[in-house]
Amino acid sequence: MKNSVTFFILILFVAGLSSCNKDQNNPGYTFYPDMQYSQAYETYTTNPVFADGYTNLAPAEGTIPRGYMPYPYQSKSTDEQIKAGLELTNPLEATDAVLAEGKRQYDIFCISCHGDAGLGDGHLYTSGLFPAKPTSLVEGRVKDLPDGEIYHVITLGSVSGLMGAHGSQVRPENRWKIIHYVRSITK
Repeated sequence: MKNSVTFFILILFVAGLSSCNKDQNNPGYTFYPDMQYSQAYETYTTNPVFADGYTNLAPAEGTIPRGYMPYPYQSKSTDEQIKAGLELTNPLEATDAVLAEGKRQYDIFCISCHGDAGLGDGHLYTSGLFPAKPTSLVEGRVKDLPDGEIYHVITLGSVSGLMGAHGSQVRPENRWKIIHYVRSITK
């Protein structure tokens, strides 16, 4: 009895040592290959699993992605712009970090049209690539607009159509930061 237990422990020990593999590129044996090597369908290819035959499915109607809040104003009319000005307020405080990020975002998205000081004398206008002078952000009518109206114009573009929509390029939080930065250069 004692010899058979010792023999059994020795067999287990040898089997345990022989199962160790120092080759990191060899994953070992595959016991259930159907789970490890599943049939994957490439993006935009046909797929027999779904009724429409496509791998990519459209999101369910009426759903929105996590962390995303749809913009409630859908037209770039004067009425919607005024409504946005009355209902939207800047949720960020004008800290040094917010102003620094606002300047960085302004330099990326706004400076080419509105210029360094926001006077509408950016490179696209001064070089003749854009025939109409962009609106000054620091003097005249824009200076007195509520933050919500400026946010609306950045998001959907101007009513006149001279400024295009930047809502798909500038994240909502960064739009508010840009507004704080523009307010800081008007002082």
